[in-house]
Amino acid sequence: MGASAEFHALVAQLEPVFDAAVVTGDADELFASGYLRGHFDLAVAQLELNDHAQASAIMPAVRASVEANKHELKPADQALIQGLLDQLEAVAATSADAASRA
Repeated sequence: MGASAEFHALVAQLEPVFDAAVVTGDADELFASGYLRGHFDLAVAQLELNDHAQASAIMPAVRASVEANKHELKPADQALIQGLLDQLEAVAATSADAASRA
């Protein structure tokens, strides 16, 4: 089946969220970005390997990965990660809205 064009487009739209933290983020934002980027990259790779590479599957897979591993985070770090997840969700929702209008 392979990855859809929408899948690759959404990945490309979400990656700058992580990159922005490297350029403008403080230490907490850098931590959250690096931590979440690992979960994001893993989720994207697993979706591609398992032939489930659809744009609508990305954020649920990332959230599931973070949720399964939240025990390794302090509450304050969980809040940072949640904030960045919310940013990613907003970008993904904007992308989905634009795709549905096209």
